[in-house]
Amino acid sequence: MISEDFFQFIWQYSLYDSSNLISAAGESVIVQYPGKLNKDSGPDFEEAKIRIGTTLLVGNVELHLKTSDWFKHGHQHNKSYENIILHVVLENDLPITENETHIPLIELNSHIPKHILQNYSTLQYTLRTIPCAQQLPQVSSLTKEAWLSRLLAERWEMKFGDWSELLRQNAGDWRVLLYWRLAANFGFKTNASPFLALAQSLPVNILARHHKNLFQIEALLFGQAGMLDQDFKEEYPFRLKQEYEYLSKKYKLKPIPSHLWKFMRMRPANFPSLRIAQFAALIHQSLHLFTQIISSSSLKELSALFEVTASDYWDTHFRFEEEHSKNSPKNLGADSVKNIIINTIAPIRFMYSSHSGLGNHCETSMQLIEQLPAEKNNITAEWAEVNWIPENAAQSQALIQLFNHYCQEKKCLSCSIGHSIIRSRP
Repeated sequence: MISEDFFQFIWQYSLYDSSNLISAAGESVIVQYPGKLNKDSGPDFEEAKIRIGTTLLVGNVELHLKTSDWFKHGHQHNKSYENIILHVVLENDLPITENETHIPLIELNSHIPKHILQNYSTLQYTLRTIPCAQQLPQVSSLTKEAWLSRLLAERWEMKFGDWSELLRQNAGDWRVLLYWRLAANFGFKTNASPFLALAQSLPVNILARHHKNLFQIEALLFGQAGMLDQDFKEEYPFRLKQEYEYLSKKYKLKPIPSHLWKFMRMRPANFPSLRIAQFAALIHQSLHLFTQIISSSSLKELSALFEVTASDYWDTHFRFEEEHSKNSPKNLGADSVKNIIINTIAPIRFMYSSHSGLGNHCETSMQLIEQLPAEKNNITAEWAEVNWIPENAAQSQALIQLFNHYCQEKKCLSCSIGHSIIRSRP
């Protein structure tokens, strides 16, 4: 069974035999331009150019699987459908005497090649997590590369929608946006939300006043995280609690709920307590971080900005008052720095450059993640199984976007690779 979306796709890309199209009234029909797909309410296609007999008509085209759907949908009473120049149906289920619209009608059922239907059906009904796994080798490398470039831009555009709202909330202060997004990134996937809530509960201006004093920054961050609301036996957290009590009264701060933080089924190196300690170290050693990020000209310079190590207490701890025997500095690892550059630094540089009209900086932001090795995770492993191995982080980000927003939802009609496969002949 052909869906309405697929029928629109067939019409939009002229995937039918256009020779000998005859209207229900017996006139020849030539489609000079199928029209522009309308994603809002109203007719399916706008500004189409259709020659019916000897007359060239310009206007809207409406598609239905059956002719009777016109009446079922009440279009005969809707003024939005008064400028319809052609009604295109898969199946004409009404005799011409019952079609009182007087709109030219064509039936496409017999004009659609079988291989188009078969290709689409194969994609839609496969049980594979990547629907085109079997057909992927037949897709040209040029098509793949062009699609990956668009997917990376799309992935960033999705981020920018949320980030623009955050920028609006802080009155257009890019420094605050960076602080918030870095905080969320330090939470990585599991604790991104509480980390963002923590940053939003603690104005960056307060941290800036204390940035020379690491202990005070730690007290502010751990206190606002709700992690100091307990009795401590060890001196370090006990002193942090005392310092926070003073600072919270001074700045009238209210902590976020401590239950928001997740520790279960996590590697100790990713515990939020340790990440907060590393975030504190970053704030402590960073002055004018946003300016440095925007002005840095190389990946090496940017990476150096995030070479931070948690304070000495964390050499033997991952959580408060849970000492472990191994003594090791808790620096922010290379993979974590790479993650931050990919997910926060490169996109925010691109976004800022776009807003500021700095086109060359936009290109530099793209090139940043092209210099980074591809990510290794469950999704890139799925692509590796079908022999599509990303060459760099830009490609791995694009493949993550493709998997999450196209393959998982089987949106093959919106995918360039899907287009290529559906059009292909046996």
